[in-house]
Amino acid sequence: MKSLFKSEEGKRDILRLYDKKLKELDVEYDYLRVNTSFGETNIIATGDTSKPPIILVHGSNGCAPIALETYPNLYKTHRVYAVDVLAQPNKSAETRLSMKDNSYGKWMNELIDDLKIDSVSMAGFSFGGLVILKTLEYDESRISKVYLSAPAYIVNGNPLKALFKIFIPMKRYIKTKKTKYVEKFLAEVFTDRDEFAIKYLSKVFLEFDMDFTPVPVIDSKKAANIKTPITIFAAQHDVIFPGKKMLKRAKRIFPSLRESKLLIDSKHVQSKEQNLMVEKAIIK
Repeated sequence: MKSLFKSEEGKRDILRLYDKKLKELDVEYDYLRVNTSFGETNIIATGDTSKPPIILVHGSNGCAPIALETYPNLYKTHRVYAVDVLAQPNKSAETRLSMKDNSYGKWMNELIDDLKIDSVSMAGFSFGGLVILKTLEYDESRISKVYLSAPAYIVNGNPLKALFKIFIPMKRYIKTKKTKYVEKFLAEVFTDRDEFAIKYLSKVFLEFDMDFTPVPVIDSKKAANIKTPITIFAAQHDVIFPGKKMLKRAKRIFPSLRESKLLIDSKHVQSKEQNLMVEKAIIK
């Protein structure tokens, strides 16, 4: 199978940034490697094993250290399993799964089997929300509750807005290698400037074969079958998955929606303060 990394040097550069971010977190952790039918999956586990378990799922073009940084205090109250999603610029296998079938749900349930955990919470951002909802569709029996931040798979934004504000700057950066286009992309997507994101995505855009498959939305009948309590944090100024539109549909299709909140003045990627607010809700 051809690698999704475009060169060995590019892969080394991306994983070097991965390791640097993990070191900066300054937490004790274990690397866990889980064999699944879709390939080997890397998990960073931290926190006391006697604490309630929670699985963190990062967004597209992300990695486990970013998920751990998003909710920096969770390890104090939970046993945290931050998963490197398959076919993303991280340390898991490069098997690209379909967003249209149950592959992501089957994969995640295989991880839960291997970890031998029960009554586990899940928290995910953006594409991580799709992975979590697919998990609930496939088998929700061991999931106690889920927290979704600006999740994919509920609604999509205006494709023309996304084209001009996100994809064109990304493509211009790939063509010219001028950092100003990464900055332009990030200004539309991130609520706060993020220096690590600039360095990491500058490498990922050039050195990784990203998935531009259109993101589907969950069928209302499948959503109605989910029993697990769901909490959704939607972002007011999210170009990709608009917050008000998301909450309107979520309230209509999810009978198990326990709580929903619109994050005011938030773009797709929340600020540190907003992430801490989400973290507080999880810990509560």
